[in-house]
Amino acid sequence: MQGKKIILGISGSIAAYKAAFLTRLLIKAGAEVRILMTPAAAQFITPLTLSTLSKHPVLTDVQSESGWNNHVELGLWADAVLIAPATANTLARLANGICDNILSAVYLSARCPVYLAPAMDVDMWHHPATQENIRRLQSYGNIIIPVAHGELASGLVGEGRMEEPEQIVAFLNAQFRQQQDMQGLKVLITAGPTYEAIDPVRFIGNRSSGKMGIALAEEAACRGARVTLILGPSAQQTQHPSISTFRVESAQEMYGQAIAQFSDTDVAILAAAVADYRPERAEDRKIKKKSDQLTLQLVPTPDIAASLGRIKKEGQYLIGFALETNDEEANARGKLERKNFDLIVLNSLRDSGAGFQHDTNKISILGRDNKKRQFELKTKMAVAKDIIDALLELRGMRNEE
Repeated sequence: MQGKKIILGISGSIAAYKAAFLTRLLIKAGAEVRILMTPAAAQFITPLTLSTLSKHPVLTDVQSESGWNNHVELGLWADAVLIAPATANTLARLANGICDNILSAVYLSARCPVYLAPAMDVDMWHHPATQENIRRLQSYGNIIIPVAHGELASGLVGEGRMEEPEQIVAFLNAQFRQQQDMQGLKVLITAGPTYEAIDPVRFIGNRSSGKMGIALAEEAACRGARVTLILGPSAQQTQHPSISTFRVESAQEMYGQAIAQFSDTDVAILAAAVADYRPERAEDRKIKKKSDQLTLQLVPTPDIAASLGRIKKEGQYLIGFALETNDEEANARGKLERKNFDLIVLNSLRDSGAGFQHDTNKISILGRDNKKRQFELKTKMAVAKDIIDALLELRGMRNEE
C-alpha cells in the first residue's frame, strides 16, 4: 500500500471509534490518508483525533468553503475511497445519489475504486431495503467489504458488524495487488463511432458514444497495462496517464492505426462501432438540394476485426463485441468464429439500458469453450471490470496448459 492515496470516509455508527485504529494502520502500511466525516460521525469520535493521526485537516461540512473547494479535487486525487463504517443510512444515500454531505459529494466525484465496510444492527443488515441498496452499489462497481460475524450474548451469530481494521487493511492490500494484474501487458482498444464523409458537412455514422471503450481503457490502465486507445469522433476523454490516445474519424483511419499498433500488442479489445459501408466518393463541396432524391453508392469499409484475426499470433488475445437485435447468441458465436476472436461480448438493443449512449450496459461473454457468462445491468465501468476479469481468467487458463 506504499504511496497509495486513500480517502477514509466515516459515517455515524458506534463503530466510528475504530476509524482511529484504521487510520493508524493505513498510514503504517505507507498510505497517505485524508479523512471525511458526516456530522453524525463527529458525535462518536472527534475530528481533532483523526486530524492528529492523519496529519491533515478533517472535512466535515460540504457547505463550508474548504469543502466545496476540495470535494471534486479529492475525488480525483484518491487511489481508493474507503467508507468505514458505512451505515445503512449512508448506503442508502450513495445507492440513490443523494448528495447532502461531504462524504457523498466526494463519492459522486470519485474516479477510483470505492470500498464500503457496512456497520449496522443485524436486522437492519438483513432488511430487503438494505440488501437492495447493496446490490445497486455493487452494480455501480463499488466493492462491499464482507461484514464480520460475531457471537452474540444469545448464542446466535450476529451479522452487520464492521470488519476489524486489520482485516480491512489486509483486504485493501489484496485488492491493490489485483489491480496490478495487467502489469507489463500492452493493450490496444478501439472505441467510439466512425464517420464516413458524404461531403464536407455530412457523414454516415452511428450512435456510439465511446463510453464502453473508454471504460475498458481506464480499467486496463488502472490494473497496470500500457494502453493504446484508438478513438473515433467522441466527446469522451480519458484520464489515466498510462493511456495513449490516437484520434481518428473514418473506418480507414481506424484500420490503419489498428494494423500499425497490433504487432506490438498483447491484447486487442475492439469496442468501436465501425461503419460497415462508406460512400464510394466523398464530394469536396457541399451537395446542394437539386431534386427530390439523392442516391449514394456505398462500398464496404475495411474489416478491422477480420484483418487482426488473420494476423493474430500465438500469445495474442483478440476480444470483439456484438450488438444484436435478433438471434443474438447465434449471431455472436458466428462472429466469434469468423473473426478469430478469443472472446466476444454480446449485448442486445432489446435490453433496456444497454447499447449506445447509456452509462450502463448488460452483457454476456462468450468464449470458444462454449461457456456463456451472463451479467446483470451494470455501469459501464463495472462491465469493463467483468470483461477484463474474463480475459485474465482465459489467459491464466492457457498459461497453465
